[in-house]
Amino acid sequence: MPWYAWLLAAAALGAAEFFTLTLVFGLLAGAALVAALVAGVGVGLFGQLVALGLAAAAGLALARPVAMRHMAQAPLTHEGSDALIGKRAEVVQEVTATHGLIKLAGEEWTARALDESHVIPVGALVDVMEIEGATAVVYPRELLP
Repeated sequence: MPWYAWLLAAAALGAAEFFTLTLVFGLLAGAALVAALVAGVGVGLFGQLVALGLAAAAGLALARPVAMRHMAQAPLTHEGSDALIGKRAEVVQEVTATHGLIKLAGEEWTARALDESHVIPVGALVDVMEIEGATAVVYPRELLP
């Protein structure tokens, strides 16, 4: 097979990788480039296919597991209201199981107590346990273990 046919195959596989983002087609495109190099040196079809197979196997066996592990990791930064979970806030208006107001990240947020039996007084420090819509669910810092 001529070297330019392998380059054409590599380009087609690269285009497929661009649209699918699976990494498999990209690794196969790299293997096709290796086969094009082998064909350019003058090795026969059997040698080209062996080079293609070895390069594809090496790429799939070595690079793909590393890439997939990195893609599966959770993002290091949280955005939006998720970034407020775990933050400390100050109670501006008494917080009960149904209503209240806290100062969180420089803004006033509606709040409610995580434990329905808690009544958190004004000035107390609380931790934001979760965000439900525009309401922060809080727990007083003094009661934390």
